[in-house]
Amino acid sequence: MGKIIGIDLGTTNSCAAYFENGKIIVIPNSFGNRVTPSIVAFNEKNVVLVGEEAKNQSLINSIGVVTNVKRKMGTKEEIAIAGKKYFPETISSYILSKIKRDAEKFLNEKINDAVITVPAYFTESQRQAAIDAGTLAGLNVVRIINEPTAASLSYGLNLNESQNVLVYDLGGGTYDISVLELEDGVFEVKSTKGNNKLGGMDFDKRLADLIVDKFFEETGIDLSKDKLAYRKIFDEAEKAKKLLSDIDEIEINIPFITADKNGPKHLELNVTREQFETLIEDYIDETIFLMDEAIKEAGLTKDQIDEAI
Repeated sequence: MGKIIGIDLGTTNSCAAYFENGKIIVIPNSFGNRVTPSIVAFNEKNVVLVGEEAKNQSLINSIGVVTNVKRKMGTKEEIAIAGKKYFPETISSYILSKIKRDAEKFLNEKINDAVITVPAYFTESQRQAAIDAGTLAGLNVVRIINEPTAASLSYGLNLNESQNVLVYDLGGGTYDISVLELEDGVFEVKSTKGNNKLGGMDFDKRLADLIVDKFFEETGIDLSKDKLAYRKIFDEAEKAKKLLSDIDEIEINIPFITADKNGPKHLELNVTREQFETLIEDYIDETIFLMDEAIKEAGLTKDQIDEAI
């Protein structure tokens, strides 16, 4: 029997792994990265690009790029792109096909079977959409597993103990909080809350908009109307966000970001961790509020939570 891979089909990034000799091994993509951007693009020749290649395409052809398709899974909403219309499952299948190809190259064997994770709040139609996307990608979807259950299993919780587990999942595009009860080796989702429009990309946007505002104050030029310039700023904001986890202050420097009658303009701005945390404070507060609500809805108190992931 061939390997079964596990796939996290995320809103902003996707990832695959397999289990061998008691260990979970993440499968790198063709660029050597542990995650693949959940982005699909069509170039001028109508060739489908996925992942890093699609992300790069967004710098030169933003109208031919599809992002955040997971938010539309299970709906009949068609996505108009490159003169054609696609269902969300079709776009998602391109991402899964890329993951399948990269896994086969890394493992040097044919991959037929996969387990795909979905948010605990996904409806039956959304779960079926994930299965359909896998089928279109040439995968036999062995099982659909709730993301908080997969996280609990991945972190190696003792399945022989009865316990209440809280999973705080703040992803790139969505926030999910789930309370699970483990009894006799079986996980049961007791409650789930979340916001499917709150994630890391929203943090990036807050910082990007701050940069745009500061630049406008200094130059009178509104970079939010320049798609290419704003894309560059957004990418730099994401990098700055990550660096501010380890350092207290970061310098954002983008030379030749734009030009006016006086010549080229360079963007230079220092941002502190304190500034950034203030920018996103309301987002963090919302995640805590929803966490409290999920615990209450599960009929528990914080003292009754045995594990937090």
